[in-house]
Amino acid sequence: MCGIFAYLNYHVPRTRREILEILLKGLQRLEYRGYDSAGVGIDGGNSKEWETNSKTIQLIKQQGKVKALDEEIHSKIEQHDLDLDIEFDVHLGIAHTRWATHGAPSPVNSHPHRSDKNNEFIVIHNGIITNYKDLRKFLESKGYEFESETDTETIAKLVKYMYDNRESDELSFATLVERVTQQLEGAFALVFKSLHYPGEAVGTRRGGPLLIGVRTDHKLSTDHIPILYRSSGKDKKSCSLSRMDQDTCLFPVDEKAVEYYFASDASAVIEHTNRVIFLEDDDVAATLQMELQQIMKGNYSSFMQKEIFEQPESVVNTMRGRVNFDDNTVTLGGLKDHIKEIQRCRRLILIACGTSYHAGVATRQVLEELTELPVMVELASDFLDRNTPVFRDDVCFFISQSGETADSLMALRYCKERGALTVGVTNTVGSSISRETDCGVHINAGPEIGWPAPRPTPPRRKEIIQGLRILPGQIKEVLSLDDEIQRLAAELYQQKSVLIMGRGYHYATCLEGALKIKEITVTITPCTGVDRRASWPGGS
Repeated sequence: MCGIFAYLNYHVPRTRREILEILLKGLQRLEYRGYDSAGVGIDGGNSKEWETNSKTIQLIKQQGKVKALDEEIHSKIEQHDLDLDIEFDVHLGIAHTRWATHGAPSPVNSHPHRSDKNNEFIVIHNGIITNYKDLRKFLESKGYEFESETDTETIAKLVKYMYDNRESDELSFATLVERVTQQLEGAFALVFKSLHYPGEAVGTRRGGPLLIGVRTDHKLSTDHIPILYRSSGKDKKSCSLSRMDQDTCLFPVDEKAVEYYFASDASAVIEHTNRVIFLEDDDVAATLQMELQQIMKGNYSSFMQKEIFEQPESVVNTMRGRVNFDDNTVTLGGLKDHIKEIQRCRRLILIACGTSYHAGVATRQVLEELTELPVMVELASDFLDRNTPVFRDDVCFFISQSGETADSLMALRYCKERGALTVGVTNTVGSSISRETDCGVHINAGPEIGWPAPRPTPPRRKEIIQGLRILPGQIKEVLSLDDEIQRLAAELYQQKSVLIMGRGYHYATCLEGALKIKEITVTITPCTGVDRRASWPGGS
């Protein structure tokens, strides 16, 4: 629910007063999204020379509403720290409203976040960085000091690390940011400002909404906004301007006067311009540097073991900003525009493969209880082979960790052709399933807007949500038995076969356990005859 707003004026003279008014008004337009603190980043100094002012960046941040930030700005004015009448021919100002997820509401946890005490780089962020702890550990090992509890500060420190270790002084701001985003996992919309690139802004996104508006009295060169696009190249109907695959950085166009507006919502820019372009998720694929990979693996013997022990945190990240344990409500913004349609449906169909299919099996019983609707769980390949009847009043859920599972994608297109509402549940922002479904939920996409009206009775709903509250602790309790688990694993390793049994809620666990054992063992001996049913998960 964080709000992003930034304003870049190039050869459009604006006083600091005007710039701050534009930034604060942009934030006010985003207040409906919910937030607990706000901040701005602007050029500092009170000189009449822009070149001097652009060598310093001033951050003003405050807990509370935008009004509280406005009051803090005025206190700076009274202390003669800000001259509102200074005029800037070129200036980039960035602003943000924060909804606390990592760290309590406070000025130090508010955005913009900075790379260092000199504010060489500052950034505003909407979303969640799921690998921020690993990045923070790596950066701390390189001597970078942190001051906040947030995931966002790792981005600011990482961009400075990349800049400090650049191979050439000719490195562009766009390339620098691209290198940073290649290391980030999770969802984000970002806008960067830097002392090293005065008058330049870089905006990028993966999962979080971000749009750019342009305002000028001149016809821009070939009517392009200069932005680097890493998407599939499909025509985007939401764009009112064409695109140019050259540079992420917004920069002067033929030395003509132009103003750019960045925002996480069109409501913040519509009063300035209707010439906007909506950025799409990039699909740049890159591997981490080997040194960073080793640091991220830490003391674990393998990444698999690391992922096992990160489960408590992963569960928290999935629920972060979505499950409110105080009033027992759940917020899923990705579904908000289709809630009524989902409530009117006659049947829920969960379609997936492998582990995702098992997740559907595990979900079926509780979904039937809460919705009082028939719930089908289908293997995508079998679903297609049967030419399963699908109707317009069905809601089809497509579960996929990668969002690219081939059979699930074919099933998705099959269901769309038959008019069913399609919902994606995936861990990969910008994946094919997340793009092609009508709506959906990213497992680690962070806080969103909207609320589905739950059907279960209040006591049962409370019981389920409070059960989720203690789930991370229960997982930690199991993981604390690691030595005992290792001993059992060593014993099982000597056996020729393993029988996994369970029913009800445990049936899906049996399926997944059998799958994982088959995936990680060196040799698999298939069962034949009457013994085959006995070795199949859930068999009797």
